[in-house]
Amino acid sequence: MRALPTPCLTVASMALLLAATPALAQNANKQPLWELGAAGIGVSQQAYPGASAQVSRGLALPYFVYRGEVLRADRDTAGLRAFKTDRMEVDIGVAGSFGARADEIDERQGMPRLGTLIEFGPRVKWKLSEDQAGGGWRVELPLRGVFDLSDGAAHRGMAFEPKLVYQRRASAGWFYSTSVSAIVADKSLAHTFYGVAPQYALASRPSYEAQSGLVAWRLNASVFHQLSRDWRVFGFGRIDSVAGAANENSPLVKKTNGASLGLGLTYTWLRSERSAVD
Repeated sequence: MRALPTPCLTVASMALLLAATPALAQNANKQPLWELGAAGIGVSQQAYPGASAQVSRGLALPYFVYRGEVLRADRDTAGLRAFKTDRMEVDIGVAGSFGARADEIDERQGMPRLGTLIEFGPRVKWKLSEDQAGGGWRVELPLRGVFDLSDGAAHRGMAFEPKLVYQRRASAGWFYSTSVSAIVADKSLAHTFYGVAPQYALASRPSYEAQSGLVAWRLNASVFHQLSRDWRVFGFGRIDSVAGAANENSPLVKKTNGASLGLGLTYTWLRSERSAVD
């Protein structure tokens, strides 16, 4: 979100990242209820934590942002806001990520592809500090089921990603964000990425039964700049590490650390005259 962008264990949650960018550099009281526009993004991302391959994608698509009191489609999720106070918020949302073909990843040759994954479930956001000098800290606790749209929405397991976030809105239209998180998966989801069934075993890739637990540590940073009322540019960088992870010894893990980078541009075509409900 995510997310993955939620824990996004494959290629970035591009559509959700694009939808998030128009909201970041504006004062909450001045955001329109909805926005419609177009965006483009280029991403080079580690296929999954521990993979040897970088998967590159370029994408142009429309985006729609809606900031209602209950129905929300902004920032890093799309769904329903169930509860909100000055300090705490609970939403039930959807996040997504693109998949990767097995032939794009040497260690997965001959294995099933990593499909287009959709994550659905609740998230708690807890504000740790009031905004000071344009910045503030918060904790996010998303728990989501993961489903594979490439396989009839088959359930792949559960993911949990506790995250510490710092955001700062600076002068001249700049916005910065950084976060550190731990991605935890149940045995079913861990098997999707790190398990090797006996029928896919090779001399160089022995069979392996994945274990539940820590998937990766994640450090993320992003920057956003408002070029004009309608044009915005953004970029992000991320480092994933499987050091100490439950499946660090899987034959599908080839690198302890991996990096991802992205750069994008958005244009807002239409916006509501009515203000958003924060």
